[in-house]
Amino acid sequence: MAGKNNTRLVVVESPTKAKTIRGFLPAGYRVAASMGHVRDLPESATDIPAKYKGQEWARLGVNVDADFEPLYIVPGKKAKIVSELKALLKDADELIVATDEDREGESIGWHLVQVLNPRVPISRIVFHEITPEAIRAALASPRQIDEDLVRAQETRRILDRLVGYTVSPLLWKKIATGLSAGRVQSVAVRLLVNRERERRAFRSATYWDLKATLLRGITPFTAVLTAVGGKRVAAGRDFDENTGRLKSNDVVLLDGEQATALQERLRASGWKVAETDEKPTVRRPYPPFTTSTLQQEANRKLRLSARDTMRIAQRLYEEGLITYMRTDSVHLSEQAIKASRSRIRSLYGDNYLSPQPRQFTTKSKGAQEAHEAIRPAGTEMRTVEELRLTGVEGALYDLIWKRTVASQMAEARLTYLTATIQADNATFRASGKRIDFPGFFRAYVEGQDDPDAALEDREEPLPPLAAGDDLALRALEALSHATQPPARYTEATLVKMLEQEGIGRPSTYASIIGTVIDRGYVERVSNQLVPTFTAFAVTGLLEKNFPSLVDTKFTAKMEEELDEIAEGEAQWLPYLRDFFLGADGLDETVKRGQESIDPREASTVILEDLGARVRIGRFGPFAETEADGETFTASLPEGIAPADLTAEQVSELVRAKAEGPDVLGNDPVTGKPILMLQGRFGPYVQLGEAEEGSKSKPKRASLPKGMNPADLKLDFALKLLSLPRTLGTHPETGKEIQANAGRFGPYVVHDGDFRSLAKTDDVYTVDLARALELISQPKGGRGQRAAIEPLRTIGAHPKDGEPVNLFEGRYGPYVKHGAVNASIPKGTGPDEVTLEQAVTLLAEREAAGPPAKKGARGGRAGGARTARPASKSGSKSKADTAAKTPARAAKSRTAASARTAAAKSTARTASKTASSRTAAKKPKK
Repeated sequence: MAGKNNTRLVVVESPTKAKTIRGFLPAGYRVAASMGHVRDLPESATDIPAKYKGQEWARLGVNVDADFEPLYIVPGKKAKIVSELKALLKDADELIVATDEDREGESIGWHLVQVLNPRVPISRIVFHEITPEAIRAALASPRQIDEDLVRAQETRRILDRLVGYTVSPLLWKKIATGLSAGRVQSVAVRLLVNRERERRAFRSATYWDLKATLLRGITPFTAVLTAVGGKRVAAGRDFDENTGRLKSNDVVLLDGEQATALQERLRASGWKVAETDEKPTVRRPYPPFTTSTLQQEANRKLRLSARDTMRIAQRLYEEGLITYMRTDSVHLSEQAIKASRSRIRSLYGDNYLSPQPRQFTTKSKGAQEAHEAIRPAGTEMRTVEELRLTGVEGALYDLIWKRTVASQMAEARLTYLTATIQADNATFRASGKRIDFPGFFRAYVEGQDDPDAALEDREEPLPPLAAGDDLALRALEALSHATQPPARYTEATLVKMLEQEGIGRPSTYASIIGTVIDRGYVERVSNQLVPTFTAFAVTGLLEKNFPSLVDTKFTAKMEEELDEIAEGEAQWLPYLRDFFLGADGLDETVKRGQESIDPREASTVILEDLGARVRIGRFGPFAETEADGETFTASLPEGIAPADLTAEQVSELVRAKAEGPDVLGNDPVTGKPILMLQGRFGPYVQLGEAEEGSKSKPKRASLPKGMNPADLKLDFALKLLSLPRTLGTHPETGKEIQANAGRFGPYVVHDGDFRSLAKTDDVYTVDLARALELISQPKGGRGQRAAIEPLRTIGAHPKDGEPVNLFEGRYGPYVKHGAVNASIPKGTGPDEVTLEQAVTLLAEREAAGPPAKKGARGGRAGGARTARPASKSGSKSKADTAAKTPARAAKSRTAASARTAAAKSTARTASKTASSRTAAKKPKK
């Protein structure tokens, strides 16, 4: 192209992507990053330009009375970027928009063009991987920005704004400040709440069976009782999960006494094989990853959240290592199939190749996000070792590599073995599995949501058995079983359910799950998503007053209509008018709710068989009961799940508060009573009653973690309250030396100089001489962390053989190797951490670099308005943070520490979600 400078300006979203692309372009191209969206709807009142302030619609950022005209602003932190891009454009002959190939990328590109207003030719290029070949192909076939895709994405953005900015203020007024509603978010929360309701309604049942350990020759194997007297023995599936009763009378239900009697009788019986069966089967490999299946599998196998999975995948994509990570497609390009088959041949041999190249069909309705599955980029299918990737990046890349390669491998051939065994009138069954040919198992086995489920590639042999064979009984056990309630959702199973129901888009699931956790609707406990009482209250209000907003079918239908808009088959404006301004539209429904919804009723949760109400208060949930015309309340313990709260617990909490604290005895020094109390954060002891009008609080001490309050005696309570202990004065300074217990454990302190006690020291008995010895030792670093003894040594680091230790820190447990520390993810117990997990966490922390500095947020500035709708955003509300209770604020600080490494990486990649830190009561989708 001829021009004054013969320069083409290529604009992408992030600096990492720009750096990678820059290396593939010939002379004459300049690459710049927009850092995500360059403009958006106003996020708070301060963002609204002066000339629109005071207009009612400006609060929404969408003029619903003027064909839903959006008000766009250029955020203050983006003003400099826009100026820099305009300056670069002055010296360019062409603007090439190279944003991501999904709908949001199309929207970002459209906004760029609107803001930059170029006077040079504009072209749009898309590519699903950042490789020289893909970039050259994209430059050779440019197109224009797809207005239908933009319109669909902007309609989605307006819908999310209308829902969030009209329903969320209603929640603030009726339940609590800082809450939010969202088009997809609220449906996801309802799924979690409904599962918790099912768990609460569940009635456990007990049943018994027998397990025999048998010998054929010298080979032992096990068999389980299946029938007695020709009638099948009841198993877990035979019970109604709501009532705990048997669904049918056609089974034998054994109790403990019957099982024991049968056990004794069968011990004297002969054991013989009645029949055997072998059933050959094949297992076909799974399709390559889509956004949804990658999130699910990374959660199962790597224990990564959906948010972390997408963050890491974004980095891998921008570094040119994998194809685009937001896709519904399972299709592989011919070059990818060829590269995979070449790798299989060299690594495993021709026998492990599928006879023909295998191609998969996308089953997801409305699949449109890109045109290929997630796979290693390029034509070589390089392994993680060849790329020298480590840590969590390496683990995720390896997962993608294995899934891709396995898709082109031969089927696995297995034989399932069963043997029916007779002993008197009892029938037992032994099951086994033989792997005749591992096929794709050599590369990849999918994870299981059920932790007790056996992996497919695990062989479970039986000895050679034939009908009529006599067997020897080695052991016979009578086993009791209890039926289990429906499992709570994990991130993996929630993502699977959302996709299965057609709710939202897989590319948004990470931010949705992150939002419901950040808002306090859900707590992650051992990888389970446990809804809170706040989630119950909000879901109840929405179910009663906005049933369509939390209906899965209604939300799925919305997605279908947005797809039709994207395909040019439907009009966006009539749809928005009907949704928001119709006779039963959202606007009118919210107005009715403002008048009719009773705040007390909305903030009340009624749970079956509780004998009390749970209410959402300013400082968290509390139980409320009535007796003899009087109302009694008691705060609920922090972290208790709605399904696990019992009437007995509530009764005890209310009784304890009504009757006052238990008195353990009197302090021999002051004569004041030693009180045993229960707080939101657990049990504690207190010296004396709080005096009315006094500014000083009584001395308090929490019980050690895991201690049962019923076991607490006066002497130990006095020990707890004895801290801090004054041991004496320092011989040189004359200042006091004290012993105390703190966030880092027990310590001694002199004039602000702290030293941790060793494991062999007792904070209650340590004396002045020992304290002086510790203080005389040089410090091991800030906070004396070097002097802290590890909880345990997990193992030797595979890189250098040095120990990987586990410590208890200020913000929870963490692992340490050399100078690198990494926090243990919330919900993972210290005893559960394996060496592999620790090494992965340490590598991720080391790769992320130093924590990001605080105080880098910028202001907002006004911008131009156009007649088009707005782009997707997901900002976090300061009001939400401010509204947190002290307990939740403390939890957020703990979680923030565990996510320090992620924060630095997110800032570096400047992904679209990174632009979501904002101010002031911004409802989220």
